[in-house]
Amino acid sequence: RGSALEDIINFTNESYRKKGLALFQKIPTPITPVEVDNKRRTITLAYFDQNSTVDYMGVVQGIPVCFDAKECKETVFPLANIHEHQVRFMREFEQQEGISFLLIYFSGRNEFYYLTFRDLWWFWERAQNGGRKSFLYEELNPSYFLTNHGGILVPYLDGIQKDLQDRD
Repeated sequence: RGSALEDIINFTNESYRKKGLALFQKIPTPITPVEVDNKRRTITLAYFDQNSTVDYMGVVQGIPVCFDAKECKETVFPLANIHEHQVRFMREFEQQEGISFLLIYFSGRNEFYYLTFRDLWWFWERAQNGGRKSFLYEELNPSYFLTNHGGILVPYLDGIQKDLQDRD
């Protein structure tokens, strides 16, 4: 699950790199192998060394950016899909004048959404204060849905540009 999404994002990242627009790297989750199949040269059992932060980190025209990619089949996104340490990292990243966001793929609708950190924080705080533990598709700002163009499958730079404009 999620590997097709990762492939699409990696393709987009490579397109942005080739055009000189942005440079992103997938951040691997550190693991410790427990069992290895030497014949196949594969890890058959492992555990996570530590909590991962976000899926991708990079820079866009001198601006540090990090984001996490999530897939959602339905129109209700459970906040349980995001871990507290991820939200904390993204918040600290924003406090250092970087840009953090969630890239959500609504697979049932074949739509990509750029969720600003400020909106994520609002949903997160609502849940922490006893409100709903998810957010609805209908609650999202329609202007942050991403439309592919120019050979870019997931044009999240459009979301970053709008995010920056909305901060001013």
